[in-house]
Amino acid sequence: MQIHQCRVCQSNKLERILDLGRTALANRFLKPEALKEPEPFFPLRVVLCGDCGLVQLDEEVPRETLFKEYIYASGTSSLVWAHARWLAQHLCRRYGLGAQDLVMEAASNDGTVLKEFRWQGTPVLGIEPAENIAAAAIERGIPTVVDFFDERSARQLGEEYGSARLFLARHVLAHVSDLHGFVRGIKHLLAEDGVAVIEVPHLAELFLHLEFDTIYHEHLCYFSAAVLRTLLAKFGLSIFDVDRVAIHGGSLLIHVGHEGVFPISAKVVEVLFQENNLRLSHPETWRGFAGRVAQVRESLPDFMDGLRNEGHSLAGYGAAAKANTLLAYCGIGPDRLPFIVDRSKLKQGLFTPGHHIPVRSPDALLDEQPDVTLILPWNIAEEVFEQQAEYRRRGGRMAVPIPSPRFLGSARRSGFPA
Repeated sequence: MQIHQCRVCQSNKLERILDLGRTALANRFLKPEALKEPEPFFPLRVVLCGDCGLVQLDEEVPRETLFKEYIYASGTSSLVWAHARWLAQHLCRRYGLGAQDLVMEAASNDGTVLKEFRWQGTPVLGIEPAENIAAAAIERGIPTVVDFFDERSARQLGEEYGSARLFLARHVLAHVSDLHGFVRGIKHLLAEDGVAVIEVPHLAELFLHLEFDTIYHEHLCYFSAAVLRTLLAKFGLSIFDVDRVAIHGGSLLIHVGHEGVFPISAKVVEVLFQENNLRLSHPETWRGFAGRVAQVRESLPDFMDGLRNEGHSLAGYGAAAKANTLLAYCGIGPDRLPFIVDRSKLKQGLFTPGHHIPVRSPDALLDEQPDVTLILPWNIAEEVFEQQAEYRRRGGRMAVPIPSPRFLGSARRSGFPA
């Protein structure tokens, strides 16, 4: 379904700034028996609101199609574990959270983050719409309500569990079509002295580092702090502090309270100043971005074809959603990338959407010993590089595709570029 109004300010001044073509759903991995069945493809177009500056998709896939059965699990990345641990320690210490303070998380996934808060001694409650992922959290002992978070569910949660001293919304806001209903839900559940912590990939990082592969149908919106401030102010909430965190290619940890409760940190002003200098609300900024994206569509296949023409074998690491956007846009299928490995057992034995590349266990790197492994989720490249020490010891090389294809580390065998 195409939308014609901005999700924040309802303006109809939407200008297209990037078109990534028609793609399959990035997390709709296929079982072998489904490969011959018709596969749905949807337009993947990005527009800019001429009034509030929100960068967003102009196409929506029903959320039940995307999230009722989900294949992404937080706990498969050690970087996510480490971030969850830091987050729990940092927020519990900063806000003095204890056994009397309820911590709620919208889109709590498999409970990786809430588990760390429970270790800090706080009661926790997850809200997760994907039944299979919520079941995994419950098995780990994390109380989880299977539902989408919105104003309706927030009122039900408030009646049953009371107010939240800390409300977490980590990397979920981009998935939300009804932003107003979601924020109303936070407003309703948040205790008078409560804090909502909203973590979002920062639009400035997407622009600066050419992170166009983070664009896919689940991510409806791409936020700046300025746009978030506009959205939250509509419902009597204000941003009073912000932390920059490295996760997911560079994110903002937005601290939100009821209007007038907390003083505004200088860090909020600094982030807003950076965004203004980058001119993120101007169409010409994004026209230049689109030109840089188009260059990747030429350089990455050329890089891979050059290696194959020299006789080198290739594989991919990380069947992430962002990988599927990249592969689809660049026209990369099993002819260029015979297989991808991934630590998630949920994905092993399946095929990527659209181009149908088989997904295998990371053990396949040692079994097959491809000459070059392309780390598709570049945001965890350092983690993967260290994990694959034995593969590299045997002579394998690792590369990343964004913002331009390049090798990591030094060559251990002849025949590779430096």
